[in-house]
Amino acid sequence: MNTDTLNDKPENVDEKSMPVLSVKNLTYHYPKNKLALDDVSFDIYSGEKVAVVGPNGAGKTTLFLHMNSTIKSKGHIFINGKDVADMNPTERVKEVGIMFADPDNQLFMPTVFDDVAFGPLNLGLSKEEVEQRVEEAIEMTGIADLKTRVPHHLSLGQKKKVVLASIISMKPKVLILDEPTANLDPKSKRDVLEIVNKLNADGMTIIISTHDVNLLSELADKVFVLNKRIIETGTPRDIFSNPGLLEENNLEASDIFKFFQLLSSIGFDCEELPLSFDEAVEEILTQMEESGGHIHLHTHDHSHEEMIKLRTAFQQRIERID
Repeated sequence: MNTDTLNDKPENVDEKSMPVLSVKNLTYHYPKNKLALDDVSFDIYSGEKVAVVGPNGAGKTTLFLHMNSTIKSKGHIFINGKDVADMNPTERVKEVGIMFADPDNQLFMPTVFDDVAFGPLNLGLSKEEVEQRVEEAIEMTGIADLKTRVPHHLSLGQKKKVVLASIISMKPKVLILDEPTANLDPKSKRDVLEIVNKLNADGMTIIISTHDVNLLSELADKVFVLNKRIIETGTPRDIFSNPGLLEENNLEASDIFKFFQLLSSIGFDCEELPLSFDEAVEEILTQMEESGGHIHLHTHDHSHEEMIKLRTAFQQRIERID
């Protein structure tokens, strides 16, 4: 592969049409020649909110470790046209920030303030600029009351917010999150989701791996299904609407989507099945308004059979995932 050509941006091309992140022919083997990533290629554009989903062992974390050059192998990753492998550490942290699943691996300073300030200090910024960045990041993540606390004494949700703040203080163009809502209580999940969506609304490109399918439609506009290679790309609705794809890759649709699949077998007719609770509420209210305040359900000859088939399919998929 001619990497010079890949590094050079074509003339007379609008930069907004160029990928902010490009993965090209990425292949990686674990020890004993066990395949982890198989010729993975995709493009992500500025401001996109992308989820990477797949079964355990699909290579999601391995892929992310390549994105900050922690792992190097056959293939290339480009940030704004420049190969990540050719960047020095300072350049990389300005371009891409990564939050891994276990926040304890990224917290090492005596106080929350020190952890959030660590990155900007190492960029050689002035004291005033560092303090401003820290305050902005702490305010955005809602952890002002934790500034003097010892990070390792915090709850899991608080730790994840501190890691997010430490990344935000670096002002990267791309934010990568590995299972950001895993093992969090509902409020902490919602807090993290709101922070991520606010960052995206402000222009930051977001890449997330998650098993939390119930939040997928809120976490991402585009989905890559990864199972050592890119199996499929589409919207959350595209992915959830493909039962064969879900079955082959040990994935599930959201609970709301599955519930409305059941409702559709007894007469609830909607053009698009809701993906989230908010969409479900909107669909129900719309149908009630159009039908004089009522929702009409009814059985037909095949209703019972269809519901049993759906229930069996859901149960079998859960058993395979477990």
